[in-house]
Amino acid sequence: MTSELDIFVGNTTLIDEDVYRLWLDGYSVSDAVALRVRSGILEQTGATAAVLQSDTMDHYRTFHMLERLLHAPPKLLHQLIFQIPPSRQALLIERYYAFDEAFVREVLGKKLSKGTKKDLDDISTKTGITLKSCRRQFDNFKRVFKVVEEMRGSLVDNIQQHFLLSDRLSRDYAAIVFFANNRFETGKKKLQYLSFGDFAFCAELMIQNWTLGAVGEAPTDPDSQVDDMDVDLDKEFLQDLKELKVLVADKDLLDLHKSLVCTTLRGKLTVFSEMEANFKNLSRGLVNVAAKLTHNKDVRDLFVDLVEKFVEPCRSDHWPLADVRLFLNQYSASVHSLDGFRHQALWDRYMGTLRGCLLRLYHD
Repeated sequence: MTSELDIFVGNTTLIDEDVYRLWLDGYSVSDAVALRVRSGILEQTGATAAVLQSDTMDHYRTFHMLERLLHAPPKLLHQLIFQIPPSRQALLIERYYAFDEAFVREVLGKKLSKGTKKDLDDISTKTGITLKSCRRQFDNFKRVFKVVEEMRGSLVDNIQQHFLLSDRLSRDYAAIVFFANNRFETGKKKLQYLSFGDFAFCAELMIQNWTLGAVGEAPTDPDSQVDDMDVDLDKEFLQDLKELKVLVADKDLLDLHKSLVCTTLRGKLTVFSEMEANFKNLSRGLVNVAAKLTHNKDVRDLFVDLVEKFVEPCRSDHWPLADVRLFLNQYSASVHSLDGFRHQALWDRYMGTLRGCLLRLYHD
């Protein structure tokens, strides 16, 4: 009796997305097998426990071999050992560099150093994320930071070019790099209500408006020592912000500014009386934040100061978000009607970004 047998031979590397997720989440082979059994895979496929164990181990070996390539994603594209379709390569890279919101909130703004890495045990316990996954995410942050920190040009573009991440994930990493470089405080209790997305939104605004890259001040000499374009804040801009203090130091300007805002917003705000009574305190808070940004400590405390000087006072008076938006728009625009004020462009560069950040930070 003869039998016919069809045989297909291929060398495409098979990637099981569920097993890849378990590996990325830091589970051991035995834990991964247990979780797969619990998912009902044996009943669905008719496989035995031994086959499932072998299959999981085989995938884990593949992922371990791929990991060194994932550290430098362009290498994954150009290597010939693993035959992986482009769409699968993109998936492997994107998921390897993905991170947990709970984890990034614990390390955002901290120095990406051995000192912070020692805290990963505590972060793992606090967040419920495995230590292995915490280490992968931290090492990814540090790796991206090291590669792009000295590069000229767009931070997002540099990350996309060297790590082949999606636009959204590249923007998230740009925020992480920007916060790590400028060491913004994000861990204080009063900032815990803010999500990574809130901080990333503000980071993008600051990169676009407050860095050297924002105004295209690239040096003509390529060998000149200059701050990184999108990573460092424009120090000259920060120094110039002291000029804004005249808005609150000059009583006539302060009174006129208040009069212009109140005249326009009368009858439009549900909290008009509270705004009118507290205008000078709010204005002093916003202007003094600008005037202090010449000092590194005050740069680090930017978000603490914004919450203390503006968000909390408005929240205690129960300002709805719509009123906050109306106030900030008019507060910013009315400065252009102050004849004695000579720093309109500087004001717009400062308040344009600050207004966007404050609206994002304000959760009514």
